[in-house]
Amino acid sequence: MKYVVILGDGMADEPIASLGGKTPLDYANTPCMDALAGMGHMGLTQNVPEGMAPGSDVANLSVLGYDPAECYSGRSPLEALSVGVSMEPDDVIFRCNIVTVTEEEPYAEKTILDHSSGEIATADADILMDAIREKFDSDTVRFYTGTSYRHIMVWKHGKVVPLEPPHDHLGDKIGRWLPKEPMLREMMEASYSILNDHPLNLARAAAGKRKANSLWFWGAGTKPSLRNFREKTGLKGAMISAVDLLKGIAVGAGMQVYQVPGATGSIDTNYEGKAAAAARALLEDGNDFVYVHVEAPDEMGHQGLVDAKVKSIEYLDSRLIAPLKKALDDSGEEYRMLILPDHPTPIRLRTHTGEPVPFLLYDSTRQEKKRAKFTEAEAALTGDFEPHGCRLMDRLLK
Repeated sequence: MKYVVILGDGMADEPIASLGGKTPLDYANTPCMDALAGMGHMGLTQNVPEGMAPGSDVANLSVLGYDPAECYSGRSPLEALSVGVSMEPDDVIFRCNIVTVTEEEPYAEKTILDHSSGEIATADADILMDAIREKFDSDTVRFYTGTSYRHIMVWKHGKVVPLEPPHDHLGDKIGRWLPKEPMLREMMEASYSILNDHPLNLARAAAGKRKANSLWFWGAGTKPSLRNFREKTGLKGAMISAVDLLKGIAVGAGMQVYQVPGATGSIDTNYEGKAAAAARALLEDGNDFVYVHVEAPDEMGHQGLVDAKVKSIEYLDSRLIAPLKKALDDSGEEYRMLILPDHPTPIRLRTHTGEPVPFLLYDSTRQEKKRAKFTEAEAALTGDFEPHGCRLMDRLLK
C-alpha cells in the first residue's frame, strides 16, 4: 500500500457573495476531487489545537501526525532546518520576511502593503539579503537567505519574544505591531534605510514592481526535535513543497525532500512537476508515503484574490491530483490518498483562522459509489469530526 497526502494550504474559506454564497472550494470546478469524494469518505478535522496560533507550522505538524502541543518549538526553527542552518539549544531563530511598506512617513507611521514584496524572486531577495548581512551579521546575529520573501535570522543566546506575523496586519500602520525588543525594532527600522534605495529596489520600482524595503521579524523559536517519521510509522516518507517550512519539517522528521523546478509557492507553481515527483517518489524511488504541499490557495487568500483562489484550487485538482491519481492507477499499486487544507485562509480576513477544515480520504481498494462534492459544507454533513488533527494520520495509515 502507498500513502499520499495532498495539502492545499489555506484552501478552506467562508461563503463569498461574489461567488453566489459559495466558498472558493465549493465554487471551483474540481471533478477529480469530487469523484474521489464520491468513492471515499469526507469529514472535518481540527488541525489547530485549542490555544495555539493557527499557523501552517502547527497545522501541518498535525496533518503529519505530530502533536504540536508536544513537539512545537516555533515556526522559524523548522524553516531553518530546510536551509541547513546549524542551531544550538540556546539559539533563537526568527522568520525574517522582506516586506513592502510605504515610503513617505516616519518608520513607525508607515503602512505595510505586502508581506511578500510582490512574491519577490529568491535571486533578487538574496541580493538584498547580502546587503543586510553586510550591515548586521556579527558573532551574535546571523542572516540566511530562504525562498522568495521568507528568510531566517539566528540570534545566538537570544530570547523568544512575542512578535506579529506581517500577513495579519496588511494595510495597518506598523507602529503598534513593531517588536518591543529594542534590538529587533532597531534592526527593522535600519533595514528600511538599507533596502529602500538599494539599486535593485530602484530597478523594481522603475519596472512597476513593489519595493522589498523592510525586514519583518516573527515566528521566534528554538531548536526543534521531531521523532523520525520512519521510526514513528514504519514508512519511508518524502516531502514535495516549494516552501522552507514544509521542507524543514521534513528534514527534522528524516523524510526525503524533493526539489521540483518551477515550484514557487504561488499560483504559478509547477503543479505537473509536483505530480510527477510524487509519482516518482512512490513508484520508482521506493518511498511508501509522500506529502505534497501546495501553497497557492493560502497566498491567494492572503492577497484577497477571490478568482485566483478559485483558480488555484482548480489547478490543484486538474494539474496535480488528476495526473497523480492516473499514474497510481496505471501502476496497479494499491494506495490511500488524504486531501485537505491545513487551516482556512478566508478572503474576508486575508489571514489564517483555526476552525475545522474538510478532509477527503480515498482508498483505491474500497471504492464507494455515490454523488458528492468536496466542500466544507458536505464534509460537515457527514457528522465525522476528528477533534485532534494529529490522529487523522492514523486513519490514513490503518
